[in-house]
Amino acid sequence: MHAMLSTAPGGPETLEWTKGQTPEPKKGEVRIAVKAAGVNFPDTLIIRDLYQVKPPRPFAPGGEVAGVVEAVGDSVTTLAIGDRVLAMTGFGGFTTHLCAQATACVKIPNDMPFEDAACFIFTYGTSHHALKNRAELKSGETLLILGAAGGVGAAAIELGKAAGARVVAAVSSQDKADFCQDLGADDTIIYPREMDRDAQKALSAEIKKVVGPDGIHVAYDAVGGDYAEPVIRSMAWGGRFLVVGFPAGIPSIPLNLTLLKSCQIVGVFWGASIYRDPAGHMQNISELFDMYAKGQVKPRISARFPMQDAAKALTLIADRKVLGKVVLTNA
Repeated sequence: MHAMLSTAPGGPETLEWTKGQTPEPKKGEVRIAVKAAGVNFPDTLIIRDLYQVKPPRPFAPGGEVAGVVEAVGDSVTTLAIGDRVLAMTGFGGFTTHLCAQATACVKIPNDMPFEDAACFIFTYGTSHHALKNRAELKSGETLLILGAAGGVGAAAIELGKAAGARVVAAVSSQDKADFCQDLGADDTIIYPREMDRDAQKALSAEIKKVVGPDGIHVAYDAVGGDYAEPVIRSMAWGGRFLVVGFPAGIPSIPLNLTLLKSCQIVGVFWGASIYRDPAGHMQNISELFDMYAKGQVKPRISARFPMQDAAKALTLIADRKVLGKVVLTNA
């Protein structure tokens, strides 16, 4: 086997393509021949020791993979050799072979390509949990998405439309706005890459102009930083502001705004929720597969790299240049 290993904290350039012994599955595990691995923003953090999970080194980043089961450990009854699966690994996915708990694997439809499967669970799982379970988004409500052209943001556009919401995509460039319109966004807003106080006021005014006097019923914030406050200032009465990620930094919010708007700030920790409510998680996965079959959701993969070029993929993610998803593949 080969794996792209992090041997010391640092950026993508510190990763090393390393040969090792093919692992054998332990009790309750299966070994997967990895065909594709999704690349996500947490992968850029975990190699710098900036993520909440800090694996012992050496380790491979990569939290979601798709491939074929090629060995089964003791007591595994739900999977068999030859099954096509996706797996949530947390880390370790940038490799040719890995062992994963059978309970972390899900069989994928026969007509779902491995690339789609490897780019499916993290983004759609996060956004479906956020919009369905945390925000309880309703048909006819207005949903604004910060960072709408990224992986989770693009998923949120499709899921918001599937739920019957009016979707406003907020992004940092015209090409990203065009991408979001192709996904089905009803309106787009372009915000500046640098956000000072005047820019915050201008963004808030632009949001209010686009969404109208009723305001935003649900805000999906996958950006953070100084972009959050203008959105909260534009919330509807009783609105729900979803905290999803902080690539622009952790926001400082004047809490009087939540009083004035009678709105909620709601945390979205999908990774923890799947362990706290496994039955609810499997229900969500079933719903997502149904939506995939109907064509309501489909990963938009904008870049593909061989597994050994993982550093290039991570650099694209870190520089916030990605439209939709990036995938790594093994020949």
